[in-house]
Amino acid sequence: MAKSLFICSILLLLNSFLSFRSSATNLAYSTPFDRWFFKVFGDENIKSVHNGTVAKISLDQKTGSEFVSSDIFLHGYFSASIKLPRNQDTAGVVVAFFTMNQDIYSRNQDEATFEFLGNVKGKEWVVQTNIHGNTTIRNSTSKGREERYTLWFDPSADFHKYSILWTENHIIFYVDDVPIRLFMRTKAIGNYFITSPMYVYGSIRDGSDWATDGGKQKVDYKYAPFTAAFSELILLGCPADPIDLKPYCIDEDPWEKKVPTGLTRKDITQMRRFRHKFMTYSYCFDKERYPVTPPECFVDGREMEPPQNFDPVVFGGDPVEK
Repeated sequence: MAKSLFICSILLLLNSFLSFRSSATNLAYSTPFDRWFFKVFGDENIKSVHNGTVAKISLDQKTGSEFVSSDIFLHGYFSASIKLPRNQDTAGVVVAFFTMNQDIYSRNQDEATFEFLGNVKGKEWVVQTNIHGNTTIRNSTSKGREERYTLWFDPSADFHKYSILWTENHIIFYVDDVPIRLFMRTKAIGNYFITSPMYVYGSIRDGSDWATDGGKQKVDYKYAPFTAAFSELILLGCPADPIDLKPYCIDEDPWEKKVPTGLTRKDITQMRRFRHKFMTYSYCFDKERYPVTPPECFVDGREMEPPQNFDPVVFGGDPVEK
């Protein structure tokens, strides 16, 4: 039976994280959309409803839409409950919740991303996580660290929670408080770990040239508009000055005490089970893009087998710029 891949070894995880709590349930730190976020584009397609507790963003033939946090952060915990479009056919549609600093660093970008890739009628949404660390914009696709998964629920039927934890030494992705991916800062990664402040974004775009079946399935606008809803937006982290980008953390009320900062034994077990059952793609096994396996991929020799449902992916472009 193929073992699920996750980037760091179990022994390293245990030594690093067992002293921390990681229950993210019932966090009461939601931020009002109208107060803490700005519209980036597609203003007419962004609606704040229910007294600012829910933001609805849409894609139509004219434009997609995107919003961004008013603050920029160096490390933190960022979360949103998202309900994806429930249209009959969502091929080519991309909904994203991500952190990024491309608007500040014109040459290099840092990014940690949840991307939700629509599909043709009768097929389920695909979830993609990706990490860029100190990556040149021109070469960002080939240097991406994508993983893809299916889910154990229909993400368009109701709201589900998607969270990104970013610390100095690791990045953890969560779905409904279940950790699904750990990315560690190791010597093998070198300078390609996220080290610069980032804003928090939400968006919906046309990803016809890459998102579904390698770009073979395009957005069919006869089903438009496509609308995603974001609620329970959480921004907990160390803000940075937008000019000099120096962090100014509040020592009296540290964000680390309010959120999970690592993984427990239960978390590790949940993550291994999720990855074994639901992961369908990892850049670590993509020999066309990476003839030489990236050095950070295998720390533990027991984790060197591909996902049992490995699905080769054709990347038609840079997800961030579509």
